[in-house]
Amino acid sequence: MQIDWSVILTFLPQLLAGAKITILITVIGLLGGTIIGTIAGLMRAYGGPVLNAIAFVYVELIRGTPIVVQVMFLYFAMPILVGLRIDPMSAAVLAIVVNAGAYIAEIVRGAFLSISKGLTEAGLALGLPQWKVLAYIVGPLAFRRLIPPLGNQFIVSLKDTSLFIVIGVGELTRTGQEIMASNFRAVEIWTAVAVIYLFLTGAMTIVLRTIEKRMRIL
Repeated sequence: MQIDWSVILTFLPQLLAGAKITILITVIGLLGGTIIGTIAGLMRAYGGPVLNAIAFVYVELIRGTPIVVQVMFLYFAMPILVGLRIDPMSAAVLAIVVNAGAYIAEIVRGAFLSISKGLTEAGLALGLPQWKVLAYIVGPLAFRRLIPPLGNQFIVSLKDTSLFIVIGVGELTRTGQEIMASNFRAVEIWTAVAVIYLFLTGAMTIVLRTIEKRMRIL
């Protein structure tokens, strides 16, 4: 079979539709994951024994299991355990939220603990409550340090959406598989899929590097 790159143009609208779903899952999942990860990270860094233990169990449980197992548990096992069935799209988003949140928690914890304790003690000595010290003194400095590892996690989560093919989510990889199965143009279709993923990760990298440069301490 001769390679025909024009096939890509024929199926490009379908691939872009799949890419939109990939972007939607990634954006919503990372928003939720960032919120959960920030809370869990602060619990690990500044919470008491109980809060620290809760966050620790969550982080280790999620980091110790593959995301494909997590999404299959959410989609197939959770309905049996709690009687709650969710659609594939919701299961995919929830998997990104839970999975990214665990990794972001450790990123946040490391960034906050890397800031000198002297700044925290100085803020408390001025009579500021701890939440204000974290929000206005430690937080801005920690944010600068967590951008690079946070960017890496965002890119990993974007690529992890391809694993949701196992529950039938119509994201980019699933779309590519369906197109390829109908015409057996594996080289052309998977090349197009790879290029779209490279474009998405490249765009995310540019945005994150721009933010990093603006926040860099001179």
